[in-house]
Amino acid sequence: MVLSFYVPRDEYGCFSNFSLHGFAVDGRYWPTVEHYFQAQRFAGTEHEERVRLAATPRLAKEMGRDRRLPLRTDWESVKDDVMRRAVLRKFETHADIREILLATGDEEIVESSPSDYYWGCGAEGVGRNMLGKILMETRALLRSRG
Repeated sequence: MVLSFYVPRDEYGCFSNFSLHGFAVDGRYWPTVEHYFQAQRFAGTEHEERVRLAATPRLAKEMGRDRRLPLRTDWESVKDDVMRRAVLRKFETHADIREILLATGDEEIVESSPSDYYWGCGAEGVGRNMLGKILMETRALLRSRG
């Protein structure tokens, strides 16, 4: 069986980076995974804080995709680990959604984004599904900790 998610109001919507499950990393609070992930594109600059303070995850995403802002030079090589860190902290922080993730057993988790072929599966289901893979990695890591 495949467990699909995309928007926060879906059955497994808590797996979405837009779900309102904040967490602290490096002494700062992040309202969503999306806020953290997008802000890290500009780590160490004033843009990082502006993205952290964005009113919504959608606005944080738009700010992160603004190519007029200076993207960190190592972004492509670090983005997966940035996502891993944020997703893990989210599920470490919130016991309720950690239990939902652990209760998925060994089912495949897929972000059914019709437009994202890297983090999701894309419209044809042939995308890399990196967010789904990171959620499954996180599930295994949390399970190994008992």
